Parts: sequence; C-alpha cells; structure tokens
Amino acid sequence: MSRESETLAMKPVGFEKGAVEIDASVIAEGLGIALPLLREQMRAGKITSQSERGIDADKGRYRLTFFSEHRRFRVVVDESGAILQRSTLNFGDSPLPKSLRKPGG
Repeated sequence: MSRESETLAMKPVGFEKGAVEIDASVIAEGLGIALPLLREQMRAGKITSQSERGIDADKGRYRLTFFSEHRRFRVVVDESGAILQRSTLNFGDSPLPKSLRKPGG
C-alpha cells in the first residue's frame, strides 16, 4: 500500500495505547492555518491542547480542544474515532480570553 493510500485509509481520529491521536490536517483546518505553520507553532508551544473523557451521559465520547493565540478549535468524537461535532471560536485580532483555556469553557 502506498503512503498516500495509507493516509486515505486512516481515520482522522484514533486511539493508541490510551492516547487520542488526531490528524494534524483536521486541527490546521479548524484553527484556519496551514499545516506547516501548525507544526511550527506546536513545536514552539504556541498551540496547546487538552483532552477530556466524557462521563455519565457522555461516556464513550472525548472532547479535544486546541488553542492558538486567536482561536479555539474543539472536536467531539466517539470511541470509534468518528467526529460528532466541531466548533471554532475566532477572536480575530484579539487574543483568546484566558477563561476559554479552561476545561469545559
């Protein structure tokens, strides 16, 4: 199988050894930036993330949130890796409020 075919066959979200893995292109699209810039900013610590596991009524779901200087991108997935919901908050030229960097915010 070629590398291109391999990439197309992969799901955008997967689970490996208890960790949630998401395709970087999904994050880049959600934050509205190019993939190379996403990688650069992640290495520099300018893009951060958090992962939350659902309980009770949300059991089997995961909320993955990614933060850049001006945007918050959130993805809710089920335990099969299917994306159930996506949302982006864009603050334009204003910095992302610190309150949005808290779990559940």
